[in-house]
Amino acid sequence: MTRNFNAHAVIFSLAGVLALATASECHSITHLPSLLYGAVLWGWWALIASSLWRLGQKTNLAPSLSLRSIAMHVLVGLALGVVHLLLLGSLGFTTAEWRGTGTALSVWTSLLNINRLGTELLLYGFLFGITGVIQSQIRAQREALQSLSLQKQLSAAHLQALQMQLEPHFLFNTLNAITTLVELGRQKAAVEMLSHLNCILKSTLARRTPEKVPLSQELELVGNYLAIEQVRFADRLRIEINVDPTAVDGLVPCFLLQPIVENAIRHGIAHCESEGLVEASAIRDGDQLHVRVRDTGPGLVYTQQRGHGIGLSNTRERLDHFYQDGYKMWAHPLSTGGFEVAITIPYERGA
Repeated sequence: MTRNFNAHAVIFSLAGVLALATASECHSITHLPSLLYGAVLWGWWALIASSLWRLGQKTNLAPSLSLRSIAMHVLVGLALGVVHLLLLGSLGFTTAEWRGTGTALSVWTSLLNINRLGTELLLYGFLFGITGVIQSQIRAQREALQSLSLQKQLSAAHLQALQMQLEPHFLFNTLNAITTLVELGRQKAAVEMLSHLNCILKSTLARRTPEKVPLSQELELVGNYLAIEQVRFADRLRIEINVDPTAVDGLVPCFLLQPIVENAIRHGIAHCESEGLVEASAIRDGDQLHVRVRDTGPGLVYTQQRGHGIGLSNTRERLDHFYQDGYKMWAHPLSTGGFEVAITIPYERGA
């Protein structure tokens, strides 16, 4: 509503300025006949432009151009031109001297000639064309904004689906581990594991949307997860976490590390006959944040399983969402045994 009002206000304001300029050119802005002439001359075109603007809001003027529509607009332009010139001619009756210049018909039709009619037709065509172009641009921008809004909604929905896919996967694995502990009569260990799971769920449910979180918050979640796994594996699991102090306030996608650490334990440590090591590190290098997770599992034996697991594919998709081409992710076996996942993302300082 405001946009429509502004458009019409601009049209009539411009017509008013042109009317005053025309009156000044003819005689003076205080000379009533000159002022009337300027008002009728440009007020008419303001009405036409306003009508075309309103029509352009209801229908797209540009694509409707065809031989038939062009012929129709030529006829409309000529008809409007004739009416306009007759209106301007009728202003001759505002002076007392008109009787000395000829008959009433000659005064009324004094401006009807091929040159003036051609000018009227050109002005109508110009107004029609400029209105169609402006309305097309506005419509294209509106459609682009709607398309962008839809893309953002779809992207958020896709990210939400990835998050929902990831969390039940982790939850089911943990609940299965708790069930196993109960069946083995290790109630104390099961209670401890439930306590850590409770911390994880509280943190997860507090997040309204899949978002970026400070690395410190992500490490806290990983710490609770590893505490759960340490209950399961006891002395078979050793954990080392090395974090650059300048990196802890950097933002990372939530649940970035947990699925990678879970892969390291599930496909690495779980297959170790003796003690296994999971090492996680985070380093800030200028405007880059480097995150790495290593394990000392069998490495090559389980490479195919690791590369196609839900955790790594899910992580890669979420990194694509947040950073497009602005990240790097490597997942490969180590020559010394074990497996490594390394991620480099832009450093973003958390609030």
